[in-house]
Amino acid sequence: MDQWSIASSLNRRALLRRAGTAAAGLVALPLSACEAQNSLFSADGAGANPLAIPELNQGIVEQGERVFRLSISAGQKEFVPGVVSPTIGINAPYLGPTLEMRRGERVRLHVDNGLDDGATVHWHGFELPAAADGGPHQLIRPGARWSPSFEVRQRASLYWYHSHLHRGTGPQVYAGLAAPIYVRDDEEDALDLPSEYGVDDIPLIVQDRVLDNSGKLLYPQNMHAQMMGVRGDRLYVNGTQNAVFDARTGQLRLRILNGSNARFYDFSLSGGQTMELIASDGGLLDRPHAVRSLRLAPGERAQILVDLSEGRPLSLLATSPDNSMGMMGNGGGMMGGGMMGRRRDDARTDEPFRILDIRPSGSSPRRNLPPQLAALPALDPSLAVRTRRFVLDMGMMGGGMSINGASMDMNVINERVPVGQWEIWEIANASMMAHPFHIHNVQFRVIDRDGHAPPPLETGFKDTVIVNPREQVRVLLRFEEHSDPDTPYMYHCHILEHEDAGMMGQFVVVNS
Repeated sequence: MDQWSIASSLNRRALLRRAGTAAAGLVALPLSACEAQNSLFSADGAGANPLAIPELNQGIVEQGERVFRLSISAGQKEFVPGVVSPTIGINAPYLGPTLEMRRGERVRLHVDNGLDDGATVHWHGFELPAAADGGPHQLIRPGARWSPSFEVRQRASLYWYHSHLHRGTGPQVYAGLAAPIYVRDDEEDALDLPSEYGVDDIPLIVQDRVLDNSGKLLYPQNMHAQMMGVRGDRLYVNGTQNAVFDARTGQLRLRILNGSNARFYDFSLSGGQTMELIASDGGLLDRPHAVRSLRLAPGERAQILVDLSEGRPLSLLATSPDNSMGMMGNGGGMMGGGMMGRRRDDARTDEPFRILDIRPSGSSPRRNLPPQLAALPALDPSLAVRTRRFVLDMGMMGGGMSINGASMDMNVINERVPVGQWEIWEIANASMMAHPFHIHNVQFRVIDRDGHAPPPLETGFKDTVIVNPREQVRVLLRFEEHSDPDTPYMYHCHILEHEDAGMMGQFVVVNS
């Protein structure tokens, strides 16, 4: 059994009992044992390390399919120089390549599991057959290969692939089992947006991590981490700390993925400069939106254009908002002070910290954006023939993660949804902290938040949406094809520790 071994048959309590001793190298201790310097909010060393750009993997076309070969394996990474931590990677020691594919083509992905335990790979944001979804039911056993095949139905955008192991998603993603996917299409190509990978089109996987005193990666397993989700005290982008990018063009397209287990980020640019928001989870918005800040929860993505025409250095910044309502206050609130008070991993600040320093090579002509990006269909809630309601809750002290009063059960189908039927899903949050709600096999439209119009990021297609405490969000959706009465998809909170603890349900798409 390797250092990241998590038996899929274990229940949550057994997992937490065993996770700290699963194998050599994995540090899994209460945070009281971790007093590493809090560097998430530190400017020390900013812009010291060249940003790592994930390798671009375009696959190979074989017999009419674009074929990707992916190998999951244990690896090692120095999160601080000279100190090696055990990790998981896909075709790499940590994280994995960016897969590039086109809308309308058929792809096949051969996924080999080189770990000593089971794993899954979920294609986050994709519409595809349930048997190819990569959820907890598509377990890849040690030494086995999984080869799903499907048509790429997605609009051009940034998607991602990551572990979805039952009750083990949090530690596997934290260890590195995650990477980006680029989907391209003719509609976006015609707009002449920055699209040269690694030059003016850059993926940014933003993650926070906890290190112990020695500098080794640590995955907290205490009650605080279960309740609030694992939130680290060091910030990495594509696995790089204190990252800098040397830009050679006057306009930069940043595709931002919040790949953290639990931390929310409010992104901005230094000097209060505006950024052009052009895309959300499921592709281009109808038009560019000039914004000064952008909030992303775990699992959410956004694309922005940054103007570097004047040649001045610039930084992508973020603050870390508190996504709870007084649950973990500094000496106050529901769980303030003592053993369960706010710890280093739960640090927040209103002072921005650096995500990425950008150094232009010089001034260049300003590039104009088209006034319209995508022709989005009108949002028409009257199309819905049914409304379903989903209530997210955490129980007392976070001990009962649930949706509609039930925790995840692999043997229970919670909803049966007719294929091709327009529906409204009402997502209500009965808990005291915000939850990002993700629905598999669909790109939905946000109708409103407590009756109010959604912000610019939510005017396009989404697969993950923030639901704030005591708030209700309504989304309009339709599962267009791929009915299967026996194999389910998931809907769940994308705070990974909440998902692992049971804030997840299952639905099947059936013929009406």
